[in-house]
Amino acid sequence: MGTEVERHEFSREDRARYRRKVRQCLDVFAEMLRESRFEFERPMTGLEIELNLVDEQAEPAMRNAEVLAAIADPDFQTELGQFNVEINVAPRRLAGDGTAGFERHVRGSLNAAEEKARTVGAHMVMIGILPTLAREHLTLESLSANPRYALLNEQIFAARGEDLDIRIDGIDRLAVTADTVAPEAACTSTQFHLQVSPSQFAAYWNAAQCVAGVQVALGANAPFLFGKELWRETRIPLFEQATDTRSEEIKAQGVRPRVWFGERWVTSVFDLFEENVRYFPALLPVCEDDDPARTLASGDIPQLTELRLHNGTIYRWNRPVYDVVRGRPHLRVENRVLPAGPTVVDTVANGAFYFGLVRALAESDRPLWSQMSFSAAEENFHACARHGITATVFWPGLGYLPVTELVLRRLLPLAREGLDAWEVDPAERDRLLTIIEQRCLTGRNGATWQADSLHLLEDDHHLARPDALRALLQRYIPLMHENTPVHEWPLD
Repeated sequence: MGTEVERHEFSREDRARYRRKVRQCLDVFAEMLRESRFEFERPMTGLEIELNLVDEQAEPAMRNAEVLAAIADPDFQTELGQFNVEINVAPRRLAGDGTAGFERHVRGSLNAAEEKARTVGAHMVMIGILPTLAREHLTLESLSANPRYALLNEQIFAARGEDLDIRIDGIDRLAVTADTVAPEAACTSTQFHLQVSPSQFAAYWNAAQCVAGVQVALGANAPFLFGKELWRETRIPLFEQATDTRSEEIKAQGVRPRVWFGERWVTSVFDLFEENVRYFPALLPVCEDDDPARTLASGDIPQLTELRLHNGTIYRWNRPVYDVVRGRPHLRVENRVLPAGPTVVDTVANGAFYFGLVRALAESDRPLWSQMSFSAAEENFHACARHGITATVFWPGLGYLPVTELVLRRLLPLAREGLDAWEVDPAERDRLLTIIEQRCLTGRNGATWQADSLHLLEDDHHLARPDALRALLQRYIPLMHENTPVHEWPLD
């Protein structure tokens, strides 16, 4: 939720006005879709990475304000927790060496930022959840100073009317309560953005939903929370629970969660925005004074501010985005399923696999989602979050099979085909997809490296769990900086 929001007390009149304005925005959006007023001739891709800050002892460092002041780069912004920052990478085309350009830019920006962060006693870590994170690090005081975070916290708990129960049954079991949304700050992710035309949006979103589970299995990098070994991608159940506005009674009534995989394949981008308006009450009912219908009628492009703000408080794993850049509106799919890390090259390889695969599936003659139930895609997603690279998934025509076998047999050739359609340089295509292939062949991603390292430190070095987790992170950080793909990382 990137919109700046000041502290505010919301009245019933505010909520009624906001509801009317959001519905007006939705009507204007529908008219824009009918008139096809969107830029899509030269589609761009984008990348965001959320980062953790740690001190010299590899403990969370609550210093994002000082770090951002030291970095002094508008590409870096605050995130929910004081131990988080985010880098927003300028969009680019994939053609030629676009993926290599992403890698060079991110490495250069992060290396420069790391040098400046050190001057205030902090270091940056790309990882799904910090292994050294403890419950005492996630309190109201640990939220970033930006007023929007305090306001969001207030509105979520006002809607719930009770504390959060976070329960995750994995290799270990976790059961904790929370009276703030601070546990959400534990989840640091990578987000891929893909600009698409209105006519193709549904196909690309459906394709992204089909492959979300596979992405998580290959890229899992968050096996620990509060000293417990849980799911291979613990971010998924944690994020689903940490921002849940529903009480137990409301859940039982079938009300949708705000962190949402969805419930059906769609035929238009309008379906997703309309669902958001229909199913979810406003969390932040802040209205602008503009009239989007009048703006459109005058020939200008409306910002649809209220619709975008509302959309930003509904956390679909593949989220539709409407944006206006240099006076031109566009649509994009925001893919939010992956954790941060372990390295920049692993991140870019994940992106190449995703961008190539969704293009091949979206433009196939027989859509995959016409052969697969939506519930099967959702079951794949959660099975892959739980089991990571050892997960078993369902795939049309193949039935149930190991996710690594699916990738090696079926999906890597499709991703290669899709990257060719994007006109990615063949050498660059092969370099990145080989990283995905080797992860499957070795069975090693960030989560398995972390888990195997922890067990080695506990069993062979006889370290207690907190010391082993700290030692694990202290080994992880220099390997992250070397930018060697995680499947090549040594265990000792």
